[in-house]
Amino acid sequence: MQQRYVGRTGLRVSRLGLGTMTWGRDTDVHEATDQLHDFTDAGGTLIDTGNGYGGGVAEEVLGGLLGDVVARDDVVICARAGAARPPAGSPSFNGAGGAPDTSRRAMLAALDGCLTRLGTDHLDLWLVPGWSPAVPLDETLSALDAAVTSGRARYAGVSNFAGWQLALAAAGAVASGMAGTGRAAPGTPVAVEAEYSLVQRGIERELLPAATALGVGVLAWSPLGRGVLTGKYRTGTPADSRAASDHLAHFVAPYLNRAARRVVDAVVTAGDGLGCSPLEVALAWVRDQPGICSAIVGARTAAQLRASLASDDVELPAEIRAALDEVSAPALGYPERV
Repeated sequence: MQQRYVGRTGLRVSRLGLGTMTWGRDTDVHEATDQLHDFTDAGGTLIDTGNGYGGGVAEEVLGGLLGDVVARDDVVICARAGAARPPAGSPSFNGAGGAPDTSRRAMLAALDGCLTRLGTDHLDLWLVPGWSPAVPLDETLSALDAAVTSGRARYAGVSNFAGWQLALAAAGAVASGMAGTGRAAPGTPVAVEAEYSLVQRGIERELLPAATALGVGVLAWSPLGRGVLTGKYRTGTPADSRAASDHLAHFVAPYLNRAARRVVDAVVTAGDGLGCSPLEVALAWVRDQPGICSAIVGARTAAQLRASLASDDVELPAEIRAALDEVSAPALGYPERV
């Protein structure tokens, strides 16, 4: 699997990442073991986790597999310092409401708890879980600096930030760097994790251009549109799907609408023409969008993950990509487009 650099850093990650949101809840240890085996055998390196996944259970499951299934140094572990906040207008999928606590106290306590559950002394990439208007940005950035300076995190980043928020964080990091050198502080954000798919292209308005201009790598979560782009909901709601579960139905619901159905139909048509699945088409589209370092896929079973890994062999022709761009284009206007 192709490895890509994260922004303007020397950190390399696989262009498909492994998400662990379901681990320890919908995905038991045996399935998680099989997933990790299949993922690393395919050349995958980036593993995304966080204490918002089952209250830290996903981290514990992953920690129990490190060393046995895969060597710690053979993977790149990315984790958030708390529950991730979904984009505005989307329901929370982990029970957390409001802005996350990004105070220095909460952030560093979350980091230490994460390291304990994982059984490791460092994270490769540590992310702020979301923007908090209640906490001064320089305090949050100081927590990132402390984590990187102490060696508990090799790199730092942010999650679910708007474009202007990312720009402020980058400017703040430079301002708090070494006086007179123009160099940024140790915890300068080098990556931003954001939802991105053919049914959610909102980051193209400001966040993606900001990240590109700042040299910040983008990690795309939910590249399958929370499962909708697999086509599984075209004729109903499967009993074993996320939309049928009590704890994830509201997570899928925003994309079970007419606009999303038009995009899903286009993805299915493209897959039929290329001789591959809608899932493979949707993943290949996100994976190869400009600025994307990795598309993070989560699966309940190893079989589902293997279907996602099969997309690594799919390259979309320019004509197909253009057609998908057109049918899923986000609304742009002033000031994004003048």
